[in-house]
Amino acid sequence: MQKFNKIVSVDHTRLQDWAINELKEHSKTEVEIYQDYPVTEAEIIQRIGNAEAVLVSWRTQINEEIISKCPNLKYIGMCCSLYDEDSANVAVKYARNKGIEVRGIRDYGDPGVVEFIISALVRLLHGFGAQQWKEMPVELTNRKIGIIGLGVTGQLLAKCLLPFGADLYYFSRTRKKDWEEKGVKYLPLKKLLETSEIISIHLPKNIEILGEKEFAKMAPGKILINTSLGLPFSEEAFKKWIKEPANFAIFDGDGKSALDGRILKNTNIISAEKSAGWSAETETRLSQKVIKNLRDYLK
Repeated sequence: MQKFNKIVSVDHTRLQDWAINELKEHSKTEVEIYQDYPVTEAEIIQRIGNAEAVLVSWRTQINEEIISKCPNLKYIGMCCSLYDEDSANVAVKYARNKGIEVRGIRDYGDPGVVEFIISALVRLLHGFGAQQWKEMPVELTNRKIGIIGLGVTGQLLAKCLLPFGADLYYFSRTRKKDWEEKGVKYLPLKKLLETSEIISIHLPKNIEILGEKEFAKMAPGKILINTSLGLPFSEEAFKKWIKEPANFAIFDGDGKSALDGRILKNTNIISAEKSAGWSAETETRLSQKVIKNLRDYLK
């Protein structure tokens, strides 16, 4: 198996110790591991230096300018999800046009995200916490729940909700006939927003799907859940919508990270400080997938 001349983990990728030790087997020189996040492009370029391989978390941008100033780069390993070029924190198309391999991972934090959604939702429906959705506690049974984005996380959420007897709907860029056969009904976005009492969004970063018109379709008394990275909706439209006393919103640490902190003081917003997708199991899956990508490339 070939080796890189040098490997750099440019920020805090959360790779486990065993994975870092394995990186050393694939580098001719000492592997450089950074446990913080660079602030400037110059700092990123300095860290990469003459390395042929760089590993990066979702928090650090590897743009065209950085790539152009690191001429030895052959491989960029994203220790985060790579759904498409537009939502990536790496200039994927530019890198590939320069002959640099870019590989990301998927499906490593989904179980924790779904556990958070179910637990936060049950607390709100029953009033187990500070807030209660309706005057009387209600169950998930027969609740009309819409899932926007039926990828791995959306599918796992649907799988968990079906046994509770929830009435499930979804909107996605592509139809999922196998899930429709399981009882998850497809609706166009407008109809899903009108029909669903609870709406959970699961989209890649940098995709905005709800604006002023879409929020207008959501009559008072609904629950909006976001665990996506960034905001998949207009912040201004959301601010107006959440002022309605009957509306509630649920965010994990990632889902609320791009929101104006002042709006989070609204008592109808339930937010967690932590990323729901992060756990010991998440860290293991991330490390395994990142190392496999690197191994496969070197083969």
